Amino acid sequence: MSSYEDRLKALRAQLVRQKLDGFVVPLTDEHMSEYVGAYAQRLAWLTGFQGSAGSAVVLPQEAAIFVDGRYTLQVREQVDGAHWHYESVPQTSIAQWLKDHASQGARIGYDPWLHTRSWVRQATEALAEQGAELVAVDTNPIDAVWPDRPAPSDARLVVHDDRFAGRSAAEKRAAMADWLTSKKADAAILSALDSIAWTFNIRGKDVDRTPVALAYAIVHADATADLFVAPEKMDDAVAQHLGNGVRVHDRAAFADALAGLQGKSVVADPERAVAAIFEALEQGGAKVLALRDPAVLPKAIKNDTEIAGHKAAQARDGAALSRFLHWLSVEAPKGGLTELSAADRLEAFRKDTGLLEDLSFDTISGAGPNGAVVHYRVEEKTKRPIEPGTLYLVDSGGQYRDGTTDVTRTIAVGEPTQAMQRHFTLVLKGHVALARAIFPKGTRGGQLDILARQYLWAEGLDYAHGTGHGVGSFLSVHEGPQRIATFGGGDEPLVPGMILSNEPGYYKTGEYGIRIENLVLVEPRAIPGAEKEMLGFETLTFAPIDRALIAVDMLSADERAWVDAYHARVLEVVGPQLDGDAHIWLKDACAPL
Repeated sequence: MSSYEDRLKALRAQLVRQKLDGFVVPLTDEHMSEYVGAYAQRLAWLTGFQGSAGSAVVLPQEAAIFVDGRYTLQVREQVDGAHWHYESVPQTSIAQWLKDHASQGARIGYDPWLHTRSWVRQATEALAEQGAELVAVDTNPIDAVWPDRPAPSDARLVVHDDRFAGRSAAEKRAAMADWLTSKKADAAILSALDSIAWTFNIRGKDVDRTPVALAYAIVHADATADLFVAPEKMDDAVAQHLGNGVRVHDRAAFADALAGLQGKSVVADPERAVAAIFEALEQGGAKVLALRDPAVLPKAIKNDTEIAGHKAAQARDGAALSRFLHWLSVEAPKGGLTELSAADRLEAFRKDTGLLEDLSFDTISGAGPNGAVVHYRVEEKTKRPIEPGTLYLVDSGGQYRDGTTDVTRTIAVGEPTQAMQRHFTLVLKGHVALARAIFPKGTRGGQLDILARQYLWAEGLDYAHGTGHGVGSFLSVHEGPQRIATFGGGDEPLVPGMILSNEPGYYKTGEYGIRIENLVLVEPRAIPGAEKEMLGFETLTFAPIDRALIAVDMLSADERAWVDAYHARVLEVVGPQLDGDAHIWLKDACAPL
């Protein structure tokens, strides 16, 4: 279809055919995934928006796209304002917008396989005040007008070996069975793809950048399970790995299986299971217990094997990034580099490890003003040259069998201005404050968020994203339930074994972006005479922080000591993996302040 305007017209014509006066288009799939397969990229197909979070509403005469603060600039570059209103969340909700814009008596369609039950309730109530109704569709109208929609991936499942997982799938199912018994439940529905991958120690290639497979599962209180996956994705090795305790069915049989749980007490996660799952269970006569998916917390608390694997992945990844930073220091001053060529070169350094399975997300490679677009995604048509006198922000990561990495560095190309150094150092001070934090057991991530923002706040500055997200173990680079944020979560108590990012930033629209991101591990912290159980962070990421951007006189003695100790550790971990000019460069990059 030739243009996004044509696609919008085609969708409106289809809504008329389905007797609907509007439709809601979220960026997710039937597993409530953040990153989705090509077949589920309905929002991108309709609007051109390439971010990883957003939604749209189409009415007969108007349409709106909803994004959070990370995408305020990006959405305006990618989505035509002649046809779409730009709306910011959480300031505006879809439900509220529908209430204000839908006509009386309107029938607003939604796909029950793409929304949570709580969203359906909110939207239903908001529309009812307007005398309008929310209508579940059997057929998604976008699918009806998307002529070359890709088929779901048919990639084979792969076994995630116990030497990486640290616990067998049978052990995990047994622990879930004990939990189900304690809740007086017969079964739990697993629909989140990373929960299924973790529980069964399997991985897949169905979603770019996240090694998961399209599947559903039902885990029972007797420690057996039903796994629903397309038959062509199975092979003998996977079948043998799953064993007799796991019954394998076609993914298409899942909805009928839900209807067959009559009389059973079944756990379904209101955040991760879509409305259609709750409806099928309730209509089938099951008693639904709205509780968190039992894989979520144990998956977030890494075991000793996963922690050791993560550290090995970080050491390897830090060397690849350091080789890139050395290469950049040589090539960038010559001119001729672009955001795209730099991102490609960084990926090549990671591939040179021989162990890279995939990137953990599309590299954010932003020069000058593009660095101020928080989740910028470089493309051929947007790429900027990396020029002297600018800042270059690169946020990247790798998927390795033993761990998932995510790291951001901001580099001065040529001489930085005093303003660049000042802003960078304010961000660095916040990064160091969070890295050095010591806090009592039971502390939530949201309680720590201010530590990273305090120096920016003192100068009337801030950033419109969370400070930290959880990270999976050869799984999703964004993993819950833990977060360091004052909005959109951050109320999960931090416990030893959780891995999070520490990534404060500052973004000067039209000029540059700054972010410093390392991953950290929550660990017990022994303090002499302490009356409480205390925790702290161990920094896991090792790559130099650009010393040219640090205004040393803005740092306290403790902050300087942290930076020097960090760089000494970078040299210790990464140094033996580099040689020649790269090793000489690293020694200079890690010299004491």
